Amino acid sequence: MILSLETIAFLVAAASMAGCIDAMAGGGGLITLPALMAAGIPPVQAVATNKLQSCFGTFGACVAYARRGHMDLKSYKGPVIAAFIGSVGGAWLLQRVDPSILAGLMPALLVAMAAYFTFSPKLGDADRHARIGIAGLSGLIGVIGFYDGFFGPGAGAFYTTIFLALGGLSILRATAQTKAANFASNIAGLLTMLAGGHVIWIAGLAMACGSIVGGQIGSHLAMRFGSRLIKPLLVLMSLALTAKMLIDPKNPIHLYLFS
Repeated sequence: MILSLETIAFLVAAASMAGCIDAMAGGGGLITLPALMAAGIPPVQAVATNKLQSCFGTFGACVAYARRGHMDLKSYKGPVIAAFIGSVGGAWLLQRVDPSILAGLMPALLVAMAAYFTFSPKLGDADRHARIGIAGLSGLIGVIGFYDGFFGPGAGAFYTTIFLALGGLSILRATAQTKAANFASNIAGLLTMLAGGHVIWIAGLAMACGSIVGGQIGSHLAMRFGSRLIKPLLVLMSLALTAKMLIDPKNPIHLYLFS
């Protein structure tokens, strides 16, 4: 598929903005997927190309957080591995079942997540006592990894919620660990899509450059402002994802409410 220079520039700008938001709160796919489809790229190829650019952005954010000492891969390697394995399973299943069933549940889950971030008084910049061990945390992160490979939108916000609410991490460290888990599930999804030959390389690599730049900006903003910036963005992106899903004519909840 041949894209004009203007279209590629548009996609790079979208990826830069998405990478910045993704590094702080997740939900960057809310920007990049519609941008890819607006450029005339078919849905399956859009998802595959989005995985490619997202891998670069999340990796860059991982490096930024790790350099500042906010990421602990030694202690949390279990959840990262679980995210990868779960995503492989989700991507495998995606090719065999209709994902609209899960799509119908997403708006309610995202609204609940936004409410949690809005009303929880315990989200701050200090670690708390973990409610579950690494094994339990890995199992839950693996479930989200499965979801990321199977469907995707909002996975980063779900990762963060688990690390915060159950893992006992501070909001900054939870965001950092989320980038590691998200990178693992993105790589797993990308490898699956590569096997099907769905990636548009020129668009994906160009967007990757924008995603890396945006990810660096977002991660540094998050490290500087902490929960003051991350918490409102998590709420905003959760509600924005919900609104997007509710206005999607193909979403089962839209059909139920407006048909």
